[in-house]
Amino acid sequence: MRAKVTEQGVVIPKRMLPDVEEVEIRAENGTVLVRPVQTEDPILDLGSAPVECGAPDASERHDEYLYGGVDE
Repeated sequence: MRAKVTEQGVVIPKRMLPDVEEVEIRAENGTVLVRPVQTEDPILDLGSAPVECGAPDASERHDEYLYGGVDE
């Protein structure tokens, strides 16, 4: 696709950015990059769906369960 660059810049058709609310625009090595910005950090979802493992004290003794014992 080609687009005319005006004094205000260039318009990117919405169909090329479905469901995107915000983009990051940068110039890198002579290329203009347009990337969607993540609205939420995936790290915040950690622990939202815990796994049943049959060890009621796994949060306290996870090293022992993972590595087979811990030297104290």
